[in-house]
Amino acid sequence: MFKKLSTSAVTAGALVVAATAALSPAPASAVSAPLSSARIAAHFDLAKGQTPENVALAPGGRVYVTFAKTRQIAEVSPRGAIRILATLPEPAGGGVHTPHLGFPLTAGIVRAHDGTLYFLYATGTPDLTGVWRLRPGGTPQRIAALPANGLPNGLALNPCTHTLYIADSVLGTLWSVPTTGGTPTAWSTGPELASTGFLGANGLKIHNGAVWATNLDKGTVLRIPILPGERAGQIQTKATDMPGIDDIAFTGHDDQLLAALDGPNEVALVQPNGSHSTVLTSADGLQNPTSIALRGDTVHVLNAGWLTANDPNLILARLDE
Repeated sequence: MFKKLSTSAVTAGALVVAATAALSPAPASAVSAPLSSARIAAHFDLAKGQTPENVALAPGGRVYVTFAKTRQIAEVSPRGAIRILATLPEPAGGGVHTPHLGFPLTAGIVRAHDGTLYFLYATGTPDLTGVWRLRPGGTPQRIAALPANGLPNGLALNPCTHTLYIADSVLGTLWSVPTTGGTPTAWSTGPELASTGFLGANGLKIHNGAVWATNLDKGTVLRIPILPGERAGQIQTKATDMPGIDDIAFTGHDDQLLAALDGPNEVALVQPNGSHSTVLTSADGLQNPTSIALRGDTVHVLNAGWLTANDPNLILARLDE
């Protein structure tokens, strides 16, 4: 059913789609409660490699995105205009050994209150793989090295403690490092975070005194309490049976969340008890959704178009009470 793809042509999202398409065909239905008014707010250029991977929101309606394959950080205006803020250095010699990928991966991104952007870059080389920082008007700088044999993917910021958390999808590890930089600490490990052959720990968020992570291979949502002294508590599985899950965003209703399901071309609403339902599909414009975020009652969904190869975009929808 699936043709073989060269490593230079595939991405994390593409392989997820291939692995899960047979499990979850996209339904024909459109927006479902509690979402409404879904629309495409920005189109990205697939010919330029603009496959959006992760998103961070800013005041005034601005959106910051990482383009996975172009090594770029971009700003999207409220009207959909795209401005490239930085392009990260290419690995020397042209040889790329990023685990499971055939290209350098620009992944998770967060924004601090002062406008500083933190993001992840994986090249398979020790000189570039790690956590990077971009201050307003500045140039990108690596502030923490991460293992070159890993794949830093999801990123979350705890503004109260000025701590960054990183999900390594290959090593099955959650790292932590202060926003000032330095040597990362292996904050949490366990079989729940490990992959089953491709990618494990993926999306990452801070919510209600815990770090929440997804496991793409296992289709799970995990919660790890932040204990006194910023120690990691026991890993708890909060939702299952969600193949191709990538990023998550909390709605503000207790532990209810929205999840981007890359392969099935869906966004799911996950209840605190772990039950879930589909609220957006390809009929709403989803093209392999990779990340999701909320500003007020507006839901932002980034779509990379890994295998659909048709209109990577930013979709906005309204979250109804």
